[in-house]
This record gives sequence, structure tokens and C-alpha cells, in this order.
Amino acid sequence: MDIPIIINPISQLPPEATEISQYLPLSPEGAEVILGNIIKPEELVIPVAPTPTTMFGPRGACLLSKSSSLWVSDTGHHRLLGWQNLPTTDSQPADWVIGQPDFYHEGQNAKNTPGSATLNVPTGICACGEGLAVADAWNHRVLIWKTLPEDNNVPADLVLGQANFIDNEPNRGSQQASANTMHWPYGVFYHQGQLFIADTGNRRVLIWHQLPTENGQLADIVLGQPDMISRNENGGDSPTAASMRWCHDITLWGEDLVISDAGNHRVMIWQGIPTENNAPCAVVLGQKNFDFVEMNQGVYYPSASSLSMPYGVGVAGDWLVVADTANSRLLGWKKPESILSLQGVIADGLAGQIDFKSKGENRNFGLPKRNSLNWCYGIKICGNTAVIADSGNNRILLWQFNNS
Repeated sequence: MDIPIIINPISQLPPEATEISQYLPLSPEGAEVILGNIIKPEELVIPVAPTPTTMFGPRGACLLSKSSSLWVSDTGHHRLLGWQNLPTTDSQPADWVIGQPDFYHEGQNAKNTPGSATLNVPTGICACGEGLAVADAWNHRVLIWKTLPEDNNVPADLVLGQANFIDNEPNRGSQQASANTMHWPYGVFYHQGQLFIADTGNRRVLIWHQLPTENGQLADIVLGQPDMISRNENGGDSPTAASMRWCHDITLWGEDLVISDAGNHRVMIWQGIPTENNAPCAVVLGQKNFDFVEMNQGVYYPSASSLSMPYGVGVAGDWLVVADTANSRLLGWKKPESILSLQGVIADGLAGQIDFKSKGENRNFGLPKRNSLNWCYGIKICGNTAVIADSGNNRILLWQFNNS
């Protein structure tokens, strides 16, 4: 069995507390629906064998609308799971699978060679025009379906990062990056014709001004590097407002671009969408300034203004919600009149922990609960539904977000 999931480090127990504080506008009862295995108190091991209902370390999910389909990157099983409609019951089986011959097989590229319907550590996933885009990380490519798949193993129409659907070398076998190669792309985002990809292993984000129409099409803009061929972490120097170490997820907060830079334990925010290469961001969340990049700002326990490996970002109205992954919590900020006032400010909301100083998986390292988290990698909000990839618990949470 292939296991490409990071094993959580053992950490000290957080401070004792007895009450759960719920500050984000999420339903206090917890998730309405849990997809994946629901562990019972008498169980010691969570089954991870692939079935229509189980997942292994899912890192991304995309709900297209309340009346449309849900797609999940079941990362550890190297497949996508699709539900024709928004699931309404716990452990509801998926309707479709892409990347494996059936619901009961797993393995990188289905234990075969890469193709237009195989996957190797799928992560980020998003609606893309009328279709779907998926970051196929360990095949060093992004797959695009022009229309939403509505069956098993529908082949992708387009591949970026590679010249064809067969090749899967990082940066196409070169030691340098280029405008049409990738190395471990983990995040994808689409907005009004523009496509954004977190090319994580090359420590950069690529932007296409229009949705690509050809395999391996060149990107138009690069962020995080001075040019299209460089790939050093933090641009080969000390961290700056323009550099990245482990960019992972992308969203827009109103008109402002937001990128999670997990390796620098921060979230970067630009005023608008950059139009020039290597444009610096305006502010960062999680750090006091642009050149300070310590986990939890250099102390063991988190605070209301610190982050530890924030992988996911999502938006609901005025709220920016960050999956603060290694702290097993969600933090939320409400948008001010000027994003420049955000530098170093504390979060307005919290979920998954009893207070801002706690960080244990499932709060006190207990069994998963409907409102607990364990290394949450992804957060996307569609309407009033927060879709959370609760990777360490091998599940997806569909949690009511009351943004009113």
C-alpha cells in the first residue's frame, strides 16, 4: 500500500481546558455530514483500505454548488471521488471514481504508467470554467477536464506541466524550472478566465491570463521567483514580501490575491492580482513582518496571530478562513477597509481548538469529534457549506458556515 502522507509529529499536550470556544460562524454542533470512516470508541485502528466510503489522507475537496457535484482528492488512495449531488448522510458512498479501475483498488497511477485518467498524489482541486482542475502533484502536472466528469475514469482533456499525458518527470527532467514545467504542484485556483497554480516544489505560483487550450502551455506570470527558470526556496536568499518556501493554496478575498506559504508559516496577501513577475505581497498573516518566518512565531504554543504550516485558504463573504494545519485548527479574519491594516493582527475567529493557545490533534489527542480537526489541509466554502479536508482523520467535513 502506498502511503505518501506526512506522519504527524508527536507533540506535547496542550494546556488543560474544559470548554470548547466556537468563534468562527460555524454550526456549534459540528459537521452536518462526515464523509469517510467514522471511528468508534472501541476501534483502535482506522481502516484505510479503499472503498466507496473510505478515504486516506484527503487533501482537497471542491463543492461546485449546492445543487451540483462534490469532488474530493483522496490523496493517499491516488484517486478522485465524486458525488453527483451534495451528500446528506454520514459516510455516503461516492458515485464515481477517477484514477483507479474501481473503488477497491489503489496505487500510484493505478500501479501502471501515467495516463489521462491516472493520478499520483492528487491534492488541490477546483472548479475550472465549466469543468474541473486537479493538481496531480507527484506526476508534476495539473489535469483539466473541460466539462465536469459524470462517470468513472473520465479522461482529462488537458495537461499542464508536461508535454503529454505519459511523461511525469519533475520539470520535464531538467534541473531548472521553465514557464511550462512543474515540480510538485499542490494547489489550483480559477477565477474569471485566469488560472493559478501553486508550483510548490519550484517555490512559486504560476498564472495564466486565460484558461490554457493546449497541453503544456506556457504560463504568463510567476510569483515567488525573479524569473521563470529559478526555483530556490525564498528566491535563494532571506525571506521577503515576494519570496515563497512552500506555497500550497490560492484564493481571492474580494479582489485581493491570497496564497498560503506553509513553509514560511504565513499567508501572503496582495492588493489585487499581480500583473508583473515576482511582485511583492502587501501584508502577511501569521508573522510579525516579511523576514520573520518561524513556526508559531518562534514559540511552542500558537496564538491568535501565529500559524504553523498553514496549507489551506478559503473565503466566505468578508471572512478569510485559514487551515492552520499543524495546529489542527481553523483561523478566520474579517476583511477590514484596507488590507494594509492586517499586518500582524490577531484572528477574529477560531474553530477546532478550545482556545487560541491550544494545538493538539482532535483537541486533546482524543477520538475525532464532529467539531474537531487533525491536520486539516484544505478549506473551501460554497454558499453556507464549509468543505474541510480533515486529512489526519481521513475524512471530509461538510460544516454549516453561517455567514450572515
